[in-house]
Parts: sequence; C-alpha cells; structure tokens
Amino acid sequence: MNMYDIISKTKRGIELTAEEIKMMIDGYVKKQIPDYQLSAWLMAVCFNSLTEEETLALTLSMRDSGDVVDLTGISGVTVDKHSTGGVGDKTSLIIGPVVAACGVSVPKMSGKGLGHTGGTIDKLESIPGCQTQVSFEKFIEYINKTGFSIVSQSGNLVPADKLLYALRDVTATVDSIPLICSSIMSKKLAMGADCILLDVKMGSGAFMKNTDDACRLAELMVKVGKDAGKKCMAVVTDMDIPLGKAIGNTLEVIEATDILKGRDKGRLYELCMELSAYMLMLAGKGTKEQCLKLAQEAIDTGRALEVFERSVAQQGGDTSFINDYSLLDTATVRYDVCSVSEGYITKMDSEVIGKASLALGAGRVTKESSIDYTAGILLEKEYGEYVNKGEKLMTLITSTKCDIEDISQKLIDTIEISENKPQIRPVVLKTVE
Repeated sequence: MNMYDIISKTKRGIELTAEEIKMMIDGYVKKQIPDYQLSAWLMAVCFNSLTEEETLALTLSMRDSGDVVDLTGISGVTVDKHSTGGVGDKTSLIIGPVVAACGVSVPKMSGKGLGHTGGTIDKLESIPGCQTQVSFEKFIEYINKTGFSIVSQSGNLVPADKLLYALRDVTATVDSIPLICSSIMSKKLAMGADCILLDVKMGSGAFMKNTDDACRLAELMVKVGKDAGKKCMAVVTDMDIPLGKAIGNTLEVIEATDILKGRDKGRLYELCMELSAYMLMLAGKGTKEQCLKLAQEAIDTGRALEVFERSVAQQGGDTSFINDYSLLDTATVRYDVCSVSEGYITKMDSEVIGKASLALGAGRVTKESSIDYTAGILLEKEYGEYVNKGEKLMTLITSTKCDIEDISQKLIDTIEISENKPQIRPVVLKTVE
C-alpha cells in the first residue's frame, strides 16, 4: 500500500486500516511523504470524513509520533482538562487549584495564545517572575508538592500534530471534526493523565459555531478517549458571550484571583464549579452533587487560593500581587466605550470582543508576535443587563500604540440593545459521558 492508494481509498469512502494510517503518519513525520499528497488526503477527509475507528487510529498514530509523558511519579489519580478555546477563558487558573485542594492532582501542560483566543501560559507569564519553562523533573516535583502546576509544552510531544496543523491551516482543511478530534486528543493522550475532561466551547467566540457540531465533536473525543483507555467525559459550554468580565492576560489573572478569594459568584464561577465537580467525579470523589459541594468548599475555606499561591510561588512568581493588584504591570491608556442607546444588552459578540482585545495588543497575530500583558477589555456591563444612554459598556486598556477610537467604534457597532430583556441560557449546554 502506498500514499496514492490511501488517498484513493479515502476519496472513495473506503475505510483505511490502522496500519495504513500509521504508515501515512510515520512517513509524513519522517518527510518520506510530500505535502501535496497529504494535502490531497486531508481534503478527501473533509469531503468524506473518517469512521470512528479511523479517527482512533489516526489519534493514536499521532500520539505515538513523539514522546508520551510518564506521570507515574505523581502519587494518586491525575486529571487533565482541555478547553477548545474561547474569549476570556481563564478557567484553568481556577479549577486547577480547586481540584487540587480536594486531593486530586492536576498536571497541565499548555500553550500560548494565537489569534483572538488567549493562552493560559500567557496569563501565568504576566505574573512577575513566574516561570513556565521547567524541566520535567521539576514539573513532577511541583505536582507532588501542591497538586497543581501549569507549564509550557516541551520536548518532542506529538510532532505529527504540529506538522498536520500547519498544513491544514494553509489548505482550508481545519474544519473537519475527525481532524479536530485527532489533533486535540493526540495531545491529551500524550500528556499521560488518568482522566480527561473536555470543555467544548460553542458560539461566536469559539471554533464550533453551532450546538450540533460541538456535540458531535464532544461525543467523538469522548469515544476516542475511552477507546484509548482513559476515563473521559465532555461538556459543551456557551461561548456566545465572553467568560467573565475580563479579557486580557493581567486582567484575567486578577479576575481568577478574585474568584479564588470567593469575591465573585457569577457565571464564570458557576462554570468553574461545574468543571471542577466533573473532574472530581472522574477521579472517583463522589456523585455530581457531592463533588460540587467539595469544589464550593475549596473556595469558601480558602484552600483553593492557598494552592494557587503556593503553585505560583514554586514557579518563581511574586505572589504579593494576590493582596495588592497594583503590583502587576498596569496599562498607560484606559478608554471608555459608552452606550449610544438605552435598553437591555441582547448581543455581545465574543469573537468581535476577542479580536478587539487582540488589536489592543493582548494577543498574537503570529507565533513570533510580542504581547502586551497589560492590554485587554473590562466589561462594565454584561449580556442581559440594562444600560442607559451614555453609560459605560466597557473599558479598553492598553500600553500598545493602536487606533483605539476605531476599535471602540467596531465594538459599538456589534453590540445590540433592545427594550426586551433576553433569555440567559445555561453556561453548560450538554454533558457527554
């Protein structure tokens, strides 16, 4: 069997064997198969999809293309969480300490943000002194000390995904559910955790724009995870509106810290409690109700905040900011965006807000772009709230040279205000077990 035959089979909807898929992935990583042939195969997948068996084989072949993390040095059960990305998504900074405070280890390797969706590593690196590039031995040591650590992805983890994603990105083959699934799950399986919770975002600020596609992706990822021998479940969550009131690295660290202090019990807190409860369930800590109570108690008693503080400190971060946010870098420019009418806010487009934050300097256009940790947006009013004409909707914050008036106008143009109060849908739309 050669690559020509593999392309032909997928083009005609004939199922590939696991051996054929492994041969293809191994050959591409070793540069024995040219880009033009793999591009042809990727396009055939976009038109004809893959079976569940093919998707599993593709995922495992990608996982095995590089190193697989060995977490046996961590005592007890390990649980990882993956989000498909969104605007204002700082949940990892909250649920990691919460779950660790309940006695379950949360080892997490994350990446930096690209485009309008932020990266957890960028948020951590906005804390003075905090190091995310650490040795694997140190990573295991940190987990055993505090139960929680987030570090940068390192080593030769899933090189096949890096190569395939770069090719998909330039050949318009990103939006295939089996390819998305294999990309995400190959990395999660390579991370080595015993249990995996998948947070599949759905809405304007997410990659999956509708509920049906988000549910299909969630179901496929859970199936692949279980077939690969992991305890796995997924939740489909709302990303039509941003998560919380802060978008931008330093701003999101402050908001996450406020939630760990128990000061904020809004929609972001609600989601974090749900995600924490599911992670604890996967680890065998009890029923959903019991685990939800454990998560809430971790916040209320201050144990989660203590884990967060110790985790930041062991990675070199200056934790004095926890009691004095002014010790974090502050922006040079603050610009108020005010409402041009009165009524209830019926639309706040997450993608537009995310792109506005990017334009302010809070994100990267390319992997090589520099980032302004101070930049971002504070939502003074949220979806469903009443606003008066001239009242402040949001504050734009930056230390980067940009056309802030143009950014403001684009935001005003996309915010919809009505005399009728909109229905607020739940933050968790579906659970896939």
